Amino acid sequence: MQAYGQEEITVITIINGAILFTADLLRQIDNPVRLDCIRISSYRNDTKSIGTPQLIHNLTLDITNRHVLLIDDILDTGKTIAMVVGMLQKLHPATLRTCVLLDKRGRREVPFSADFVGFEIPDKFAVGYGLDFAERYRNLPCIGVLKPQLQNPPEWV
Repeated sequence: MQAYGQEEITVITIINGAILFTADLLRQIDNPVRLDCIRISSYRNDTKSIGTPQLIHNLTLDITNRHVLLIDDILDTGKTIAMVVGMLQKLHPATLRTCVLLDKRGRREVPFSADFVGFEIPDKFAVGYGLDFAERYRNLPCIGVLKPQLQNPPEWV
């Protein structure tokens, strides 16, 4: 990646949503890479946010004085990525950049802009390519919009 020259990059992916995007992106990076993950929960088993993101799994690598690239699937309200960036900054990386596959600028509640953005999308519930609804649809090979009638099917209530 040009932003890093030939420096080693510590890639941190927010799982589960960003795992497929991260895997594909890593194949395009020629730099030496260290990989770690962090797990944050932002949703219950539906389309409603739980409010404050919850840390489920923390890092295992030391990122002090490292060039860190944080990858997430979607930048929505900004709460999750802002929380994780705040946590990571306390660990004193040399640099910290963010990369998101999808950006929903219209839903931002916390002022935040990613350093690298794949696509800007409207305020629709996206699924596929790692993005889920109630742990479903992650394995779709493409990104689609979840139909409103599927957002609360009777058998899932």
